[in-house]
Amino acid sequence: MKKVRFGIVGVGNMGSAHLQYLANNEISGAEVSAICDINAQRLKMAGERYPSVKLYSEINAMLDSGEVDAVLIATPHYDHPPLAVKALEKGIHTLIEKPAGVYTKQVEQMNRAAEKSGLVFGIMYNQRTNPVYQKLRDLVLSGELGELKRTNWIIDWYRPQSYYDSGGWRATWAGEGGGVLLNQDPHQLDLWQWTCGMPVRVRAFCNFGKYHNIEVEDEVTAYVEYENGATGVFVTSTGITPETNRLEVVGDKGKVVIEDNCIVFYRLRVPERQFNREYKGGFGSPEYWKCEIPVAPGPGGQHKEITQNFTNAILKGEKLLAPGVEGINGLQISNAMHLSAWINDWIEIPVNADLYYEELKKRIDNSSFKKETKDVILDVSGTH
Repeated sequence: MKKVRFGIVGVGNMGSAHLQYLANNEISGAEVSAICDINAQRLKMAGERYPSVKLYSEINAMLDSGEVDAVLIATPHYDHPPLAVKALEKGIHTLIEKPAGVYTKQVEQMNRAAEKSGLVFGIMYNQRTNPVYQKLRDLVLSGELGELKRTNWIIDWYRPQSYYDSGGWRATWAGEGGGVLLNQDPHQLDLWQWTCGMPVRVRAFCNFGKYHNIEVEDEVTAYVEYENGATGVFVTSTGITPETNRLEVVGDKGKVVIEDNCIVFYRLRVPERQFNREYKGGFGSPEYWKCEIPVAPGPGGQHKEITQNFTNAILKGEKLLAPGVEGINGLQISNAMHLSAWINDWIEIPVNADLYYEELKKRIDNSSFKKETKDVILDVSGTH
């Protein structure tokens, strides 16, 4: 294979963005050969803009056409796992948008299908391309920061009401499966676990429709605990502006602060635990140096870099930066946060998949929420 022929599944906001850079030949070794969408108007618009690309209104027809080697799935959240399973079972390499799905039960099925297939399976965790978070991961995994003690992340994800009104599936239990945790925060939840590891239990507090006319959460404060006794706090909202985006990671050897796409390491000359044992002065603390860690400028290659890496994995066997099977990790955390808020209790990770699904189903079945929407395609450039 000299070129990977991509089929784009879903040409809404994100799908249209992926379609544009692929059609513009911005990914080496890749081309767009097909588009699939159940929305006839969107399919027609895409066809008019890209007349050489074949159009399909039904996924099986596209997968069976022989026209695609890989699919990029950019549909509503619930559809990611079943569509991925279809593609993988038909021998098609698969790249899915975030999140991996809505509930871990369906994502586990997708992961099993991927492992059985032996195909390339990736997820669009484009923030893993950001040099700042790559450096944080390096500092943690190399032991430079020492054993982790605490993590704190405050995240800015402001969205006005018009954003939620742009699609009928948005911000509903039945259509999206959640709010800020499922739509905006999958990147941060992934980066959190990718750099600091998975927590073992969660206690979360969610406000549902606090700032918007929606039924899902638009504000979350969560406390987590790690296996070694470290703790973490995760704060996010789509209703506060100006807001802060600041991640602090504290270890035995110092503290890392990430803010404004810069990384600062407050490096202790003596590890805190050692200082605590040896210092006899009563009052005092270990000396530290404030080090601005050099990283490559900019946010990294983002979506295009993930797609290029995925293409290279097919053509050259390149290692995936964001393997699809890792999508379940961040979802475990968000499912635990939801479930904790729903039943007002601590939740262990891995989450009880059956209990989560039962509670989600209750909210879908009991929903009486009605929303007025305008089906529009928004410009997603710069939205992460």
